[in-house]
Amino acid sequence: MSRANRWESALQRLWRDNTPNSRLTHVENLVGSRGVSEEWPAWTPSSLIERLADTGITAAWSHQVVAADLAYTGNNVIIATGTASGKSLAFLLPCAAAVTDGGTVLYLAPTKALAADQLRALEELLPSPMVAASYDGDTPGPDRAWIRSNADYVLTNPDMLHRAILGRHTAWSSFLRRLRYVVIDEAHHYRGVFGSHVAQIIRRLRRVCERHHGRPTFILASATTAEPAESASRLTGLPVRAVTADASPRGALSFAMIEPELTDQVGEKGAPLRRTATAEAADLLAGLVAEKVRTLAFVRSRQGAEIVALSAQRALRDGKAHELARSVAAYRAGYLAADRRQLERDLRSGELMGLAATNALELGVDITGLDAVLVTGWPGTLASLWQQAGRAGRGGSDAFAAFIARDDPLDTYLVHHPEAVFGRSVESTVLDPDNPYVLGPHLCAAASELPLTEADLPVFGPAAEAVLADLVDRKLLRKRPRGWFWARRDRACDLADIRGSGGPPVQIVDTDTGQLLGTVDEAAAHGTVHEGAVYLHQGQAHVVDTLDLDEGVALVRAADPEYSTWARDVTEIEIIATEREQDWGDQATVYFGDVRVTRQVVAYLKRDVRTGAVLGERPLELPERVLRSRAVWWTVGQEIEERLRGEGVELRGAAHAAEHAAIGLLPLFATCDRWDIGGVSTALHADTGRLTVFVYDGHEGGAGFAERGYAAARAWLTATQEAIATCECLDGCPSCIQSPKCGNGNEPLSKAGALRLLEEVLARA
Repeated sequence: MSRANRWESALQRLWRDNTPNSRLTHVENLVGSRGVSEEWPAWTPSSLIERLADTGITAAWSHQVVAADLAYTGNNVIIATGTASGKSLAFLLPCAAAVTDGGTVLYLAPTKALAADQLRALEELLPSPMVAASYDGDTPGPDRAWIRSNADYVLTNPDMLHRAILGRHTAWSSFLRRLRYVVIDEAHHYRGVFGSHVAQIIRRLRRVCERHHGRPTFILASATTAEPAESASRLTGLPVRAVTADASPRGALSFAMIEPELTDQVGEKGAPLRRTATAEAADLLAGLVAEKVRTLAFVRSRQGAEIVALSAQRALRDGKAHELARSVAAYRAGYLAADRRQLERDLRSGELMGLAATNALELGVDITGLDAVLVTGWPGTLASLWQQAGRAGRGGSDAFAAFIARDDPLDTYLVHHPEAVFGRSVESTVLDPDNPYVLGPHLCAAASELPLTEADLPVFGPAAEAVLADLVDRKLLRKRPRGWFWARRDRACDLADIRGSGGPPVQIVDTDTGQLLGTVDEAAAHGTVHEGAVYLHQGQAHVVDTLDLDEGVALVRAADPEYSTWARDVTEIEIIATEREQDWGDQATVYFGDVRVTRQVVAYLKRDVRTGAVLGERPLELPERVLRSRAVWWTVGQEIEERLRGEGVELRGAAHAAEHAAIGLLPLFATCDRWDIGGVSTALHADTGRLTVFVYDGHEGGAGFAERGYAAARAWLTATQEAIATCECLDGCPSCIQSPKCGNGNEPLSKAGALRLLEEVLARA
């Protein structure tokens, strides 16, 4: 029996024992492949070859040699190959040669965990007296000065480059003058607003290096993406060559698609509820751990990761493998650094058999020896799905992965349309460095680092001149004959919120012990640590007593509620400017442009942790948040409205249902998550005078997601209609038209009306 068939047999047994009523909708058996190796490039330092041989690596894969040679000869290059394909070694070869020759290397990772993992590997491979060091927020002050003066290979993240290196570039002058390579790892992670900020940080780095006579070559490593050279060029502002042919060996992978069962529980409007994806994942995680299968379960939220770990521990304690309950844990952002590092060590050593993690472990932290991966809910992009699934079988062995659908339109669509996963190319990365809300703060930061001149403007892109004029009008910059100067005494870098959090972090403090449990972004605090919210930390539930936004603190107390909480908000939208439009006949039009969105968290729901059923609702009083962003919207004319009314269609419910489903399906066409976007629908909007459905980017200035929706409007709305039509419910449910974040309590909604409305719109497309 093949390894793939054994996985399928084991999965069927787990199903029978743990989730007998859920559906295995599809299993894709992906065959393995043998690698193609080559000799080391002639210029590879002999000391590195010897150290690699000591670890059992005696040759390179051919794509590693191609990428390394391109970088060594001065070409900016992106290595866009599969998970565990050896991208780190591909960029280590030219970097080690540079350091051997007296140069320096700057390595950028999107997370501290990834940089720490890379440092561990470097310390084993870089020959002495070469020095590699991590420079991040956890680095003590005295160590920072030593690193600036002595390190050859500095590992950091965009946040530290933005806040602690570029503003003090004179202290880094020796390092920057000798800088040969800038490595940008996990480059596909730099998308949306965060990616746009990082693109401008890289432009600032290039400008500062030029001042110190350094001209580094850029090496990017990425999961497989569409158009990697173009995406890398947008990120760096430079021409980039792509290496995409993956010559590394691959074990076979059995990939299952799972739809949790419908339960006897009903939700809003009496809609049937599916068993939650987290409950399904917890049972599968417990079952796999009981079989001694080392498993990583990816969960979409911090709270979800905690719930999955806690539920799996309970299932193991209540079963025959109770001694394994302690070998399951949660891993997520918000933990203190020491806790995260310990969990990573325990997973590597095998002390942990099961881990429920957020996407903090999606990135290339080298966790070897995993047998299985569970992906709980669509991770936002196809690239992320494959990145997460690729964490299993990293040693080249055969492996198992499963996608567990949430009660969500996109997830439901995918488990019934596996060709949308296994027969489709991955997405290209979306970012917009010219977003004025991104560009402005970085021009201020650049001016504070070195006065800006006319010669600098091409580095920052075509929008720079107009944005500079606005910054001068706002008295953030002063225009002088020699250029533009920072006009204030505070730190210019504080203007740019590169992670898009919308404010300083809120500290979460246990009132009984005074212990700092973690932090959450100020914008997210409205929805996650509001008064009455359930907050989970390492398996222990807490209830929020007080959220003080002025002081930036949420006070919580340990508790054991049988419910979770979900925040609700209300939204109003105003059209500022229309940039593009496409007429679909004379009765339907699709638009793209600028909008102003006003949002306010007004209440929260209590949901049963086992079934997801709503137990009650509580009002909240939190301040409004105003967002200027970009949106795609579509309208229908009076003729369509009158025809639908004549058929008895309730237009508000039809538009509202179509909006929810469209939001759920947009991540299939843009590199976003449904929580990155929002929507508003109305039977009569003040700015259009028509029935209008909006979907907008949930980030200041836009993130490029709505623009992708506009470009793919026909395919997007067609998939939306199909997702609604094929859902097995009668009147609408969370798998098609209901939304967990609806500010109107999913009222009114009309499944039949949404189908007719979309049918009329698409008939004219």
